[in-house]
Amino acid sequence: MTHPAQPKASHFINGEYVEDTAGTPIPVIYAATGEQIATVYAATPAIVEQALSTAKAAQKEWAKMTGTERGRILRRAADIMREHNHDLSVLETYDTGKPLQETLVADATSGADALEYFGGLAASLTGEHIPLGEDWVYTKREALGLCVGIGAWNYPTQIACWKGAPALACGNSMVFKPSETTPLCALKVAEILIEAGAPAGVFNVVQGMGEVGGALVTDPRVDKVSLTGSVPTGKKVYAAAAAGMKHVTMELGGKSPLIIFDDADIDNAVGGAINGNFYSSGQVCSNGTRVFVQKGIKEKFLARLAERTGNAILGDPMDEATSFGPMVTENQMNIVLGYIKKGKEEGARVICGGARADMDGYYIQPTVFADVTDEMTIAREEIFGPVMSVLDFETEEEVVARANDTEFGLSAGVFTKDFTRAHRVIGNLEAGSCFINSYNDAPVEAPFGGVKASGVGRENSKEAIKHFSQVKSVYVRMGDVEAAF
Repeated sequence: MTHPAQPKASHFINGEYVEDTAGTPIPVIYAATGEQIATVYAATPAIVEQALSTAKAAQKEWAKMTGTERGRILRRAADIMREHNHDLSVLETYDTGKPLQETLVADATSGADALEYFGGLAASLTGEHIPLGEDWVYTKREALGLCVGIGAWNYPTQIACWKGAPALACGNSMVFKPSETTPLCALKVAEILIEAGAPAGVFNVVQGMGEVGGALVTDPRVDKVSLTGSVPTGKKVYAAAAAGMKHVTMELGGKSPLIIFDDADIDNAVGGAINGNFYSSGQVCSNGTRVFVQKGIKEKFLARLAERTGNAILGDPMDEATSFGPMVTENQMNIVLGYIKKGKEEGARVICGGARADMDGYYIQPTVFADVTDEMTIAREEIFGPVMSVLDFETEEEVVARANDTEFGLSAGVFTKDFTRAHRVIGNLEAGSCFINSYNDAPVEAPFGGVKASGVGRENSKEAIKHFSQVKSVYVRMGDVEAAF
């Protein structure tokens, strides 16, 4: 009997499931048990061609529809997604290993929010009239054309919607390639859009590794590439897209600072540090993995952190009591264990965790290191696992300089009761998505994205519209034309 996670076929093109078993088989492994639960096949050149030509053709008709009509379809898709939230959450848990307690409230729900938000904006995408005496200029906001979305494995449903919803709202079509690690959820997003009334070919999903991504990114028919992934991958994809003068959005990694001043509410600060390091077992790009704690409250903070981290429930992700799941793959688990080993070797002090959990699947104990210094590997490199580095600091000036001393700039957070200081410090931190007395909130209404090596462009909010559309300006002369001869 086939596993319930096995999709009808590997790809979704032109409104239907499409299979081509000539592609490389991609096993889908359930992170909680290590068992194979499904197989998909990487897109062959014929599948890639089918997806791109279909999406190119569908885009023209889609762009001709009114924004209100497009928006209605996206909003319908949001309703369908919410109706099926439970089943989509179970699939997300199979895809990623994240606990159902989390996927029920953070994944398809966030995807539905994006579909609803951009569905609501679609009818409002207008240009402007610029008066110039008796002449005038008017502008039009136009679709870019065919967009390629490349997803990461940590939020497969959400990322498909965060890219697909603004792209479609603006009148583009999309070919989306999920991570080969989590190929299942994006297919459901494509299916739901068709059910909601989207024309066939407007949103397509193809599977594959880097080779398939490369074929999509370099195709001359593609107008825009939006990638969520690591900095090294981002640099490669950005360069390939630039060679074809394509629009890009790059949502990449970070090593974000979370600064806790000695007047902070300790429990709120500990909660922020837990959300910024252990949610999704630490597999979140915006995580505040460098936790700077002012010396006056260091031991009090660490004691409370250890106590609350001890409340994490590691177990079957399908059990809603479980609050902490496995790493997404065995490979990712081994990478993180390597960083933990380095942290110990370089002299950081283990407060809690520090080892693989004694159970089936790819579980690592939530790990906290104290006495971490700025030059340690665990404080410099993105780990992408449940490893928190706690660093000491004395003054505001010192901590701002140290927080900014990184190639990354995705997120930053501050906990303090002094609001003047909170805004001043955030104003001085080099990061795109910031938090005051909170961490890792990502509502669709707020722009999300980084500075420096953490990426270019923004997802979500009205900012995303600018990245999936372009402006045409038209000068209208009412009188005669003067010319030199």
